[in-house]
Amino acid sequence: MRLKGIHHIELSVLNYEESIGFFDRMFGWLGYKSFWTLDIGYRSTYYMARFPFFHSYIGIQPAKTGSKLAHVDRATGIHHVALWARNRKEVNDFYASFLLKNNIDVTDPPREYPTYTPGYYAVFFDDPITGIHFELSHTPMLPSISSYCVWIRTLKDIWRRHPEWKAPPWKEAMRKLPSRHGQG
Repeated sequence: MRLKGIHHIELSVLNYEESIGFFDRMFGWLGYKSFWTLDIGYRSTYYMARFPFFHSYIGIQPAKTGSKLAHVDRATGIHHVALWARNRKEVNDFYASFLLKNNIDVTDPPREYPTYTPGYYAVFFDDPITGIHFELSHTPMLPSISSYCVWIRTLKDIWRRHPEWKAPPWKEAMRKLPSRHGQG
């Protein structure tokens, strides 16, 4: 089993300086650290939650072509980037003190999403310069019994609407991938 997921992701943005100004404010509010390439070889600014022992980071590079994105179009490419929140309070505070205060386009205000996993809580928004869709979400390490019950009840309601499923959604959704040893 892998202990880490994505190492890093690079996003190409419109109006690099203005975008960096926005991301500095956003990631600064969330407590991230930042470094940049000093324009050695290429131009990119990076944001990470832990420094110097980072887990993953996001790079921002200037785009050479393209126009503002609209996530609702579901065009080829990244649909959204989800960032970890420490807790629900951080999601709510970020919504009120950063997104609303800065007139950022919020597509979905903070709420619980019981179809995802027990206790999943998030806010969705668009970066105002390039239109990249973001999510700030919290998933509790140990969900409460009530959020677990809501999750089970929600998935059972969905299961009733899908008689073609042979197993409950929490089993039906799981897929087996070919292992490295099974790929001759």
